[in-house]
Amino acid sequence: MARASRHFDSFLEMLSAERGLAQNSLLAYRNDLADFSGFLTGRGESAETVGTEALRLYMQGLSDAGMTASTAARRLSALRQFFKFLVQENIRNDDPADLLDAPKRARPLPKLLSEDEVDALLTEARGLRDDPAESARLTALLEILYATGLRVSELVGLRWPPFGDDARFLVIRGKGNKERLVPLSEPARQAIEAYAGWRSDFIEGKTSPWLFPSRSESGHLTRQRFGQLLKELAGEARINPAKVSPHVLRHAFASHLLARGADLRAVQKMLGHADISTTQIYTHVLEARKQALVRQHHPLAKV
Repeated sequence: MARASRHFDSFLEMLSAERGLAQNSLLAYRNDLADFSGFLTGRGESAETVGTEALRLYMQGLSDAGMTASTAARRLSALRQFFKFLVQENIRNDDPADLLDAPKRARPLPKLLSEDEVDALLTEARGLRDDPAESARLTALLEILYATGLRVSELVGLRWPPFGDDARFLVIRGKGNKERLVPLSEPARQAIEAYAGWRSDFIEGKTSPWLFPSRSESGHLTRQRFGQLLKELAGEARINPAKVSPHVLRHAFASHLLARGADLRAVQKMLGHADISTTQIYTHVLEARKQALVRQHHPLAKV
């Protein structure tokens, strides 16, 4: 323990003198190393002799004790820097921390809108009577996005006319220039038809190859502007604007389909995901929602 402490103290002195770390940072390093020192003492090992397998056991113990992946990753970073220091100081010839994998962080679950919240956004868009052109455009944008789950770049970049040989489908050219066929709902088709007569209002009567033309450099509605319009609409619909974005509506499309029994592979193809593991995040969302419902409403959960 004494020998380990001596090396730890030398390492902390180096961090202070050469890197100028603040006291709070030094304290965090000291606490991390103190915990590791206790592990070494319990195994009868020292900083000079401990091996990679023992370090793996130490990291696994942190996980088993409930330490979050982000905190464990910080602990591992401290150990890596410490053992690099020992190598640089010729105290060790090898670095036992070099082969350790960083703890896997849990993938953040996407934000989610309820079906009622999506309905509220659509109702608000249809109700913009003071600006019928904007009302028609926003309604078409929302109906298409919620019906298809398009990426926002695919949505604003739709060409006119947006249909192929069959008006029930959109032909989308997505990532990697790959084409996919996406079914279009009847409300979305009707929204496009209702909006068609207003297209020229957004470019002062000129012709345009885009479904949603604008005077922007690209010639069509930008992703940023659509995002702004959505947040404004959310505020009017009394939904927290921070919850709403084009990507969140794409999430809503996928999650609501799966909640109603849609096949995961079918949703994968509609979203244009190359790997089904990307689509599986939505099953995690549904599982989290189920768990929340049980916690909130099951009588035994409150015991």
